[in-house]
Amino acid sequence: MQLIQKYVEDNDIMTAADVVVKSAVNKSKIKIYIIQQIDKKMDLEEIASSKGIDMRELMEEIEHICYAGTKLNLNYYIDGILDHDRQAEITDYFLQSNTDNIAVALKELGPDEYTEEDLRLMRIKFLSEYAN
Repeated sequence: MQLIQKYVEDNDIMTAADVVVKSAVNKSKIKIYIIQQIDKKMDLEEIASSKGIDMRELMEEIEHICYAGTKLNLNYYIDGILDHDRQAEITDYFLQSNTDNIAVALKELGPDEYTEEDLRLMRIKFLSEYAN
């Protein structure tokens, strides 16, 4: 062990102990905060504002949380921006589609009918209800 330690020191080799990953901790804190605030039914714009990020970044974080297997209940927020018929139409689309690509969904469902944010929120709801 001493020989290995001397070799590492003599050759200025960086070990795993020397490497510090700070961004993962910060990202984890943000994810935990987002989950907690969604559980409290906090407005998504307020969550983004409180963390100094825009809605696009918040949506990306929420998508990462869902893709990692965590269920999120955004019904309180989605119900405020989309009526149940429109939600059902988007859910049916994702149930029948071969892809969850938002650009493809926007093209097929109509960019005049839905916004990218509408579809991203519904994809999160879909993942939480059907995939997770």
